[in-house]
Amino acid sequence: MTGIGPIEPVNSADTQETYEVIGADTPRFRDRWQAQSPRVRRAVVGATALGATAAAVIAFLPPEPSAPTRTLVRMPWPANVTTFRYTGLAATFDSAPASGLFRFAVTVHSGPPVTLRATGAGPDGLTARISPAQTPTINAGTTLRITVQISVTDCANIPLGADRTFLDVTLRNTRAIQQHRFIFGGAYPDDLSELVNRACHPVPPRPSTRPQAEATGLPQFSEYGPPRIPAKVAEISLR
Repeated sequence: MTGIGPIEPVNSADTQETYEVIGADTPRFRDRWQAQSPRVRRAVVGATALGATAAAVIAFLPPEPSAPTRTLVRMPWPANVTTFRYTGLAATFDSAPASGLFRFAVTVHSGPPVTLRATGAGPDGLTARISPAQTPTINAGTTLRITVQISVTDCANIPLGADRTFLDVTLRNTRAIQQHRFIFGGAYPDDLSELVNRACHPVPPRPSTRPQAEATGLPQFSEYGPPRIPAKVAEISLR
């Protein structure tokens, strides 16, 4: 049979059973403290007082100043701090019609030194180099005047309508090496166009306007006697 009745505790109080409680007989802190010798108690009190004093001193110390945050300054790109200014021709094209000397003033405004090299002037038929041959380095805040020799090497690679305002250079500093093209206005396009025209489309020499002396049919005397009269002239005179 099964039935439902009141739930009784497993360990009924009527059984008169006792149970061991873990830690019930452990001496309390006060009892243990009193059981220590006076010397040990003085040492513990002194250590506790010393620790409390040290903690109080540390708590009231002024905070250390924080180290200044270092700001990383990135080096500029060489093309961003370098400017070119055209100052004119160094010589006329009369002595070398396929080559010209062009002067520039180069300034580096900030950052590390910049080393430059001229490589071209736009179309493939034009070459450029610094004259005399060198690779100058320009410090920040300074201006260097250079002479660039531009030469016409292949007229077929220079289109008739090509824009002649460029100078191609290589710029290098501690951050990067850049291939950069500067664009000029003013006299530079005119001077470069004159160089190309002299080399690729020379003007033919104009014919001389001085009159030429006409040949005359005057008889010439010789040591062998009177001059011979042409047959046609003699025939006319005998009629």
